[in-house]
Amino acid sequence: MSVAALVLAAGGGRRYGMPKALVEHEGSLFVERAVRTARAACDPVLVVLGAAMVEVWQRADLDGATVVGNREWETGMASSLRTGIQGLQALGSGIEAVLVLLVDVPGMTPETLHRLAGHAAADALVVPTYDGVRGHPVLLGRDHWAGVLAGATGDEGARTYLAEHAAEVVEVDCTGLADPTDWDVPPGSVQT
Repeated sequence: MSVAALVLAAGGGRRYGMPKALVEHEGSLFVERAVRTARAACDPVLVVLGAAMVEVWQRADLDGATVVGNREWETGMASSLRTGIQGLQALGSGIEAVLVLLVDVPGMTPETLHRLAGHAAADALVVPTYDGVRGHPVLLGRDHWAGVLAGATGDEGARTYLAEHAAEVVEVDCTGLADPTDWDVPPGSVQT
């Protein structure tokens, strides 16, 4: 049984001013960084694209990842999560759990993914904490996929499902293993 990685990279980046998949940081695109990080710890790796899909496809090095398109990306992150998990289900039954990565967390590391993947099981619900604060990526065991998808709407991914199943959620301390900062706006911008 394997642990897959699902990189959500379909958003238009309204607050950022451009699709975050195409943001350049330290010599590579956010989506390339996410794929490299995921590939270092997981197999298979699936990337969900949406906004500027053709440009991302042309510019980004996504070798080693399966790419799927979300035509409903404008409806929010839930549609990308749905598209990605359906894509993983199509890949076969050998996937025990999935780590869901957001494209706009460029400080994520393979070490964090390895630590979380160590808790993989079909019934797993695992979230990392950084200095006591929950962050990303989340690990969703296969047994929970249908429930997560049923509750995912708009920009709410697995949050509602995790809250409803709080007693089953395992928190794993990943303090110091990664920079969990979610880049909602460009550095130096004032968030409104």
